[in-house]
Amino acid sequence: MDETQPQQPPDFMSLLHQELDIIRRRLRGMAMISRGIVPNLLISQRMVDRVVDAARHFLADETGETMVGLVLDAGDVPESMPSIYVLDTIAPDASVVRRSHMFEQGDEAQEDIYYWLRDNWDAYLEIGQDMQGRPMRDEWKTQLKHLGDWHKQPGYMIQPSGGDLMTALRILDDEEQDFDFLLVPIVTLGHDTVTMEDGAIVNYFSIPMNDGTSLRMDWWYIHRDVRIFQPITPRIVPDLPILTPYPWHILEQDLLEDEVALMEEAGLFVIGATTVLWEADGDLPLEICFIVGAPGVNKVLLIVTNWDYPRSAPYARVAEFSGINAEMYIYDIFEQLWARSEPVTPPAEWVWTEETTLADFVQTIHAVLGIQVRRPAPRQQPQVVSRSVNIPVDRDDAPPQRKPTQKPTPSKTAGSKAAGAKPAGPKSVHRKKTDHAEDEA
Repeated sequence: MDETQPQQPPDFMSLLHQELDIIRRRLRGMAMISRGIVPNLLISQRMVDRVVDAARHFLADETGETMVGLVLDAGDVPESMPSIYVLDTIAPDASVVRRSHMFEQGDEAQEDIYYWLRDNWDAYLEIGQDMQGRPMRDEWKTQLKHLGDWHKQPGYMIQPSGGDLMTALRILDDEEQDFDFLLVPIVTLGHDTVTMEDGAIVNYFSIPMNDGTSLRMDWWYIHRDVRIFQPITPRIVPDLPILTPYPWHILEQDLLEDEVALMEEAGLFVIGATTVLWEADGDLPLEICFIVGAPGVNKVLLIVTNWDYPRSAPYARVAEFSGINAEMYIYDIFEQLWARSEPVTPPAEWVWTEETTLADFVQTIHAVLGIQVRRPAPRQQPQVVSRSVNIPVDRDDAPPQRKPTQKPTPSKTAGSKAAGAKPAGPKSVHRKKTDHAEDEA
């Protein structure tokens, strides 16, 4: 066969068979769900521990979190359904509204953390290893997904409410969100402690609390083609994949804004005022990076920080710079600069501490390169505004908090939508290429 000959497109019958197969599987799934057959549900102990911890912190109010995990297709096995693995939960930040009979989430921090977890999961799949360095099992080689939200209800309301149903249907009908199903587990407190019989098939589990009562978590499943909640039986299993710890630039948004502001005060600029997630050192999790330049200088620094910054020191690479194409996606800009960059290290006597700033680090690197930056005229110091994200995390997973200092916050003026413009505040650019650079600014 001549390999230079262009490949023929699939014929009409092949396409027809593919479409019929999709329809056949959808009809089979709808029929099984209508008969009460639901997917297998497996839950990590880490997820259970997070739910119990959240419920203990908000005994009098409703609360809840987003759930993430995997959906493993059952293939063509007759009378089979997919397996859903709930690996972890993502708590909302301090802007969440909690009341005794109402819980409303609505912050960007959960979304940012979800993309952080997903991007790192994809990176682990690429190298074929999990976070512990073990070979990734074949069944885990699928995309991390948002599976739904759990929430706590008052009293003994163990079923989703009418409002929960309307919310679930609105999400399922949203084509942009592209959900086939949702998990909507309900947490209630104050139940009598009972012993379950081995092998009992129920849609809940109970966890003893410190006051002698038990937390109960009832699990419900809704499919967009069925449109009613169905009970689904959970099973807590060990040895499920562990997801990446949360990074500093999301948990410490005030620190992120302060770092960018201090660089601007030093006469520097951060292209797009964004962070870029990048696999920079051959190890995971992904690194949080900045493109830092100065007016009139034909070099830029690629500043790399680890997830636990400022506990661990940043490092830098330098690349020639002659401007950017404002139509380019910021990820592509970074990729091009990275490809032609070289490492640059501070002097041997230089010491990093958790009180050192990125502006200090950049100035040290500039001194090594012989670059002089003219500092702008001092301006009136604005009021410091704190925007810390209060998200419950394990103590070992959280980056250290730097002691408060009097640092200016970045300006809030609207800029142009070019890649080099400075938006209201720094944002994160994720590894998935979906927008152009002007959309990031």
